[in-house]
Amino acid sequence: MTDIATLCSPDHTQSRLHRLFDRNFLDYTAYVIRERAIPDIDDGLKPVQRRILQTLRNMDDGRYHKVANVVGETMKLHPHGDQSIFSALVNLANKELLIDRQGNFGNVFTGDQASAARYIECRLTPLARETLFNPDLTVFVDSYDGRMQEPVTLPAKLPLLLLLGAEGIAVGMATKIMPHNFGELLQAQIDCLEGKNFSLLPDFPGGGIVDASDYDHGNGRLRCRARMEFSDKTITITELPASLTTEALIESVERAAKAGKIKIASISDYTAEKVEIEIKLPRNVYAEELVTALYAFTDCELSVSPSLVLIKDNMPCIMGVEEVLRHNTNKLRRDLEQELRIERGRLLDRLHACKLEQIFIEERLYKQIEEETSAKAVTTAVRHALEPFSERLIRQPSKEDIDRLLDIRIKRISRYDIARQEKEIRSLEQGISTIDRHLQDVTLFTKKYLHSLLEKYGPQYPRRSELLAFDQVDAREAAISNLLMVYERESGFIGHKVSADQPEIEAPCSELDRILLIFRDGLYKIITVPDKLFVGGELLWAGVVRKNLVFNLIYRSGSVNLSYVKRFRMPSFILNKEYRLFEAHKRSLIQMLAIGGTGIRARVSLVPSARARSNALEINFDDYLIKGEAAQGKRVSERGVRKVTDITGQAPKETPIVPVLPGM
Repeated sequence: MTDIATLCSPDHTQSRLHRLFDRNFLDYTAYVIRERAIPDIDDGLKPVQRRILQTLRNMDDGRYHKVANVVGETMKLHPHGDQSIFSALVNLANKELLIDRQGNFGNVFTGDQASAARYIECRLTPLARETLFNPDLTVFVDSYDGRMQEPVTLPAKLPLLLLLGAEGIAVGMATKIMPHNFGELLQAQIDCLEGKNFSLLPDFPGGGIVDASDYDHGNGRLRCRARMEFSDKTITITELPASLTTEALIESVERAAKAGKIKIASISDYTAEKVEIEIKLPRNVYAEELVTALYAFTDCELSVSPSLVLIKDNMPCIMGVEEVLRHNTNKLRRDLEQELRIERGRLLDRLHACKLEQIFIEERLYKQIEEETSAKAVTTAVRHALEPFSERLIRQPSKEDIDRLLDIRIKRISRYDIARQEKEIRSLEQGISTIDRHLQDVTLFTKKYLHSLLEKYGPQYPRRSELLAFDQVDAREAAISNLLMVYERESGFIGHKVSADQPEIEAPCSELDRILLIFRDGLYKIITVPDKLFVGGELLWAGVVRKNLVFNLIYRSGSVNLSYVKRFRMPSFILNKEYRLFEAHKRSLIQMLAIGGTGIRARVSLVPSARARSNALEINFDDYLIKGEAAQGKRVSERGVRKVTDITGQAPKETPIVPVLPGM
């Protein structure tokens, strides 16, 4: 046995505490995942949402109920207080699918809060009443205090997980499920039943434009943009990106304007039932130019990273949208089949009861019990009297059936309507026959059910988000060139805070730009826009990095003392790393550098030779292929080059961003 000293030792106590902490933490983690944050695949609801809807069903009488009363009743099922219930109810009601609202439930566009629970009212929508509840298919368990019964899951006939979407943060995991369009979901279920391929893309209540190029079946990435209408001097935002409020969008625009990334005169919010944010533009700024900058520097374009985490078979897992829809469709088919069988059983019970009553009254079997003196004898007499008619019955009569016959009053027997009873029996037999036909092809019945929902409710829920692939906005290209980079050769400094009376180079740029520096000895590197940086007096060219720039170069290779011509595009780079356009040598240098795609020409003066007819030649750079910046290029001549002169005669189509220094 363990002695008392060991049990009381600090190490033993600490070990027990660790085990206790681990066990309790795992219990807490499982509870948060299953009971609070992550929705269930079967009905697509979190526990608080399920309890709210069940409470509304329990209270439902067709009229509106005070939200405060609904919250109070839901607290009998939900152990986490009224604020969490109220917040979940308002959020669910604002999706405009399952809860009908009356009063101020806030504004999902502006982020305004709902009125107090005592001032607003709600009830179930017809769609919710028709598709969410069926006590025959619902498994109930005791509530947290054992006084009430709550559903494990609702027998929802809609794929609510994909219809409503969900967000939740549990312990060690989170979910972010995108909402989808009602009509598209039901049509996809029909396609699933028919064995066709289908795909589903999100549809956000706030509308906007969605690029789903990187969407991966419920995971991946979405890019969402605001919808804008504009004239020359006004931009009006009419739809918001996903999960964004007008207040947040306006703040992002004001931050960008304050940072100098965009220029606006004013921004005003006129949002009520529809989004309307008006941006006034200052002089010399036009809407077409600003739209790109709004997408680049504000929340007018957002990236959303969905994560389809859900509870399936009481365990969290990650699935794809199509997998979830197939699961929901198969469950719908099973539920409808079970409902048909339950309804068929009820009709058979009613038909059995009607036929028993018909035989008992029309054949006057009640007269055979007139002489009986005991209850047992009466029951036996009725049972024996029914035996000749067993072929007309659905099943053998039970004691409960006979007791029901004996409870019929004389007044009812005297007023018995044979024709009416025959009509009811035919109606029941017809109903059973119809159900039998449905049970022979449950898939067809499920498709008809989905078509009926689509026809009845589909027009109420049109697609709001436009699906459109759009190009990635380059923030550097969209940025306003609000800085002036200056290079002064005498001091050797370059930067937007360098002042010079007669600078060698001036280049407008933005704080996001990258600057290419090319030196006379063939060294080049790319840097961020400097405040003030010493680069020395041998800088030949400096300009903003643009991927479409073409460089036309004549250089002298010092090792052979011959000149070469080559063309190359803007090279790839690592910031602040030094590269070379040709091999390093003390006599190597650039003799001419010009920027432009076409039309660049140069006159080359060669070292004189007595045997040569001419000591000069003309070079048209269009005659040379554009290759990589590391290529040697083509030799200009067998003789050395004394001087190179730019004779283009006119500015090329792609003019350099900064002045090009004269060739040597």
